[in-house]
Amino acid sequence: MTEQARYYAIRNVLLGILILNWGVALTKLLYGRFIGSASMVADGFHSLSDGASNIIGLIAISISVRPADVNHPYGHKKFESFASIAIALLLFIVSIDILRGAVGRLGKPVVPEVTISSFIVMAIVLLVNIIVVRFETRIGRRLHSDILTSDALHTMSDIFVSISVVITLVAVRLGAVWLDVVAAMVIAGLILKSGVEILLRSSDVLCDRIIVDPSVITDVVLSIPEVKGCHKIRTRGRKDDIHIDLHLLVADNMDVQNAHEIANQVEIALKKNIPGVSDVVVHVEPVTDI
Repeated sequence: MTEQARYYAIRNVLLGILILNWGVALTKLLYGRFIGSASMVADGFHSLSDGASNIIGLIAISISVRPADVNHPYGHKKFESFASIAIALLLFIVSIDILRGAVGRLGKPVVPEVTISSFIVMAIVLLVNIIVVRFETRIGRRLHSDILTSDALHTMSDIFVSISVVITLVAVRLGAVWLDVVAAMVIAGLILKSGVEILLRSSDVLCDRIIVDPSVITDVVLSIPEVKGCHKIRTRGRKDDIHIDLHLLVADNMDVQNAHEIANQVEIALKKNIPGVSDVVVHVEPVTDI
């Protein structure tokens, strides 16, 4: 798949999910306000942040698809990871806001009005979220998209949050009104946890954490005839944009032309045997046979 085709695929997914997220958010916010449920309103704000994260994703993917240029010789793909961090920060803000609201209601309790329609609304919301997560996760893995996988994780937390809201509505119906505020606090914690997970995963890419086991690379390199060994193996990038550099050991009496040809064979073999490799830099070193 070309970068342009990948861009359109991710963009279309984000646009579709944006519409669903905002529809779900408005439903939970309006109905939560109507019945006076802090946990449902908190869940609504979480879904609203989902929509905001979709917009961030759309902006980021439009930048990351740009080709490499003089000032950005490695391309712009890390913008997806920057956007994922923005999504994480958005989750932190939402969780703090929900927590503040829940603490405020401890001194001014409000009894939610729970009816059968409350459960119907949450059942519909749960179904939509489950469909979104399954679809977005599948497409995100297929396209190796940080944006889609981060957004899917964001929406996954929605499912757990919505389940906790349903449990809370049952508890309120049975008379345990205080559980509504407690549930809002738990929801804030779940949202915060999702933000931390997204932040850690995105920082791996931005901080150039190792992405391929060096032993895997060594096995591929040593399969090339006349290669004596390799060391100083480094990898970085994302699963769909892996950069490898290594030092290649060849016989000290080998001429430059042959050494260059072997280096080319190593590059081709790595790109063929390790999915996602986009760039290989080989430094040739002479070694004396013992």
